[in-house]
Amino acid sequence: MTQAQAQALSILKSGANVFLTGEPGSGKTHTVNEYNAYLRGHGIELAVTASTGIAATHIGGMTIHSWSGIGIKTKLDKNDLHKIASSEYVVRRVQRSKVLIIEEVSMLTSETLSMVDAVCREVKQNQVPFGGMQVIFVGDFFQLPPVVKREMENMQTTLIEKPSTLFAYNSPAWMAINPTICYLTEQHRQDDQDFLNLLSAIRHNTFDGTHLDHIEKRKIERGSVPDTIPKLFSHNADVDRINNEVLSKLPKEPQKFIMSSQGPEALVAAIKKGCLSPETLYLKVGAAVMFTKNNPKEGFVNGTLGVVEAFDKENNYPIVKTRSGRLIEVEPAAWTVEENGKVRAFISQLPLRLAWAITVHKSQGISLDEAVMDLSDVFEFGQGYVALSRVRRLSGLYILGWNKRAFLVHPEILAKDKGFRIASSDAQTAFSKISSLELKKIHDNFIIVCGGKFRPTNVKKSNTYNETLVLWNEGKTIVQIAKMRRLREQTILDHIEKLVMHGKINRADFSRVITPSLVQSLPKIHAVFRELDTDRLSPVFEKLHGAYSYDELRIARIMLNVENKL
Repeated sequence: MTQAQAQALSILKSGANVFLTGEPGSGKTHTVNEYNAYLRGHGIELAVTASTGIAATHIGGMTIHSWSGIGIKTKLDKNDLHKIASSEYVVRRVQRSKVLIIEEVSMLTSETLSMVDAVCREVKQNQVPFGGMQVIFVGDFFQLPPVVKREMENMQTTLIEKPSTLFAYNSPAWMAINPTICYLTEQHRQDDQDFLNLLSAIRHNTFDGTHLDHIEKRKIERGSVPDTIPKLFSHNADVDRINNEVLSKLPKEPQKFIMSSQGPEALVAAIKKGCLSPETLYLKVGAAVMFTKNNPKEGFVNGTLGVVEAFDKENNYPIVKTRSGRLIEVEPAAWTVEENGKVRAFISQLPLRLAWAITVHKSQGISLDEAVMDLSDVFEFGQGYVALSRVRRLSGLYILGWNKRAFLVHPEILAKDKGFRIASSDAQTAFSKISSLELKKIHDNFIIVCGGKFRPTNVKKSNTYNETLVLWNEGKTIVQIAKMRRLREQTILDHIEKLVMHGKINRADFSRVITPSLVQSLPKIHAVFRELDTDRLSPVFEKLHGAYSYDELRIARIMLNVENKL
């Protein structure tokens, strides 16, 4: 963690409202993840949300629209507010949350932010901004702006006045909490100085002929576009056309993989909207693919590129060869919506999508070694900047064309950004004057105010299993333990399975992770394990047609092993 990130984290721990910003690849998400783990480690409820479904999927959270109950509303009257504040799910979410995080705030309108503020105040029956929660905005206003419908509205009956400009920082709610600005300036995605200078020039509106020369050197003709490199376009129609055309040219019939889901229809729909993997995925040997989920242990992250080499003869899952030469048998992954440590809804699909083409909007949050892009039809400020900043270096950039807007950012943001940088510098100076002892007191006081707990410091941790056992005995859920220990939930389940088998966790205590619906399904799942005479999860998942998530099958396997042991 860099010094700037560490200081931003310290400011977050103080309980201050914060706007965490910086260039793409500066570590905003990493810093927020560290804070999430810190809060969960002290038992503090937080809401992790984002302005778009794609961003929400990346962070494992919900859209701010779903979380607050405002949905697709563009205005809020008294009846709307009363109905939302009467929703059991919304009330439970908002009441329990002590901290609200909103990612990709640049794509949130000022009016939407004011509606969220109104809901929080109404539900918590507290008229201070956002009902008294700590609020953390995360994002970069140089990136894509909000998408708004251009239509006239009768605003006479609404509680929220129409803003003079659309950006979230103009909302009265933003101004009321007056967030401390934490501006991260170090860059961790690009490692090419010429490219860094080019991106910085766009950001500071100093893009000139020298920078254009670099762009022109990366221009290629459409006929020489390599099929193996992903292409970024402004419009979905171009993306779908290219992916379907190239796939159809490959020999043999495509293999079909259908997404499965479980949970309330609205939540499932929200997860699907944010998932980069399609509901129905068609693949062939030779198909260029991109992974859509992070799994470093298995050798891929969101944005890893590869080619389908074959399909497993036993389960038909694709075997993908990544650019690094690693062969990965790709099994279905789960995208979930969690609330209070429990999964409320999930979808399951292969964490893949065809990668011959992708839209600029869907590329946010992805880092690519190479990309072909056509910036000729750029129609939004920041769209060209977002596309270019996905690539790590100039040598991986291939450009078909561009228009004048491709290298422009919103003029209002240029002026606003100067103010953000000054405010961030002032905040750093102010916090640097606070002694470490006093800062520790401030951090501890915020934990106490939020009703958090301090973990005992005299617990002996002889190995990784004991660390998991300590947290389990404190009543933590698998999700909470994984986040506190920064490990995968699957890893924690592995620990618990071994602890159960060694008698460290008794059968009755383990049963607390089993939902009522899973209890009813255990006989059916156990029967399939016995029928197939296997301890592997993937054959059982396939046999049950994806009706149960891998985590559910793992829990069922633990229970089966316990029964066999008895």
